[in-house]
Amino acid sequence: MQLGWNDLDDIAIALYERFPGKDPLQVRFTDLLDWVLEIEGFTGTREESTEGKLEAIQMAWLEEYKDNQ
Repeated sequence: MQLGWNDLDDIAIALYERFPGKDPLQVRFTDLLDWVLEIEGFTGTREESTEGKLEAIQMAWLEEYKDNQ
């Protein structure tokens, strides 16, 4: 499965599965960017990232985190 920057829900699920106890609001964007780029099947590039995209991913991850608490 290939993921890109617009696949927020799938990225959020992958991040939650990798870091189930991590509060997404405590993650620096630099770490978040690295972790997103490490997701298996992620095809986006570092250069395509923006603060807005990272914030949207963080909020989707937060929802996933809250739903599973």
